[in-house]
Amino acid sequence: MSKTTQTQEQLSELEKAMDVIIDVFHQYSRREGDIDTLTKKELKLLIDKQLVNYLKHVRNKTTIDEIMKDLDVNKDAQISFSEMMLLVTRVTIATHEHLHDVEDQQQQHKHQHHHH
Repeated sequence: MSKTTQTQEQLSELEKAMDVIIDVFHQYSRREGDIDTLTKKELKLLIDKQLVNYLKHVRNKTTIDEIMKDLDVNKDAQISFSEMMLLVTRVTIATHEHLHDVEDQQQQHKHQHHHH
């Protein structure tokens, strides 16, 4: 049941990534409460296990309470898949910017060497 994919079709890299996101959400959402939403405990677990490296790139280091408050658009104390996607999107964007920052720093180092 965990695999939602039609195996006969060859999925692209991006489609596989989407599939993984859906799979991971369900691994956590079905632990307690509603099987298609995350409780605060499930969200915390998902973040601790699945976003531990990339969450560092988000500029304002937020607590789980703040993330929960932020994501829970309809204020039902549950995080739906679309609400969780807001977090994934934000973290992905922050990580993308971080990678560019790192590249820029490396470029600057290269330029500095030319001057010496």
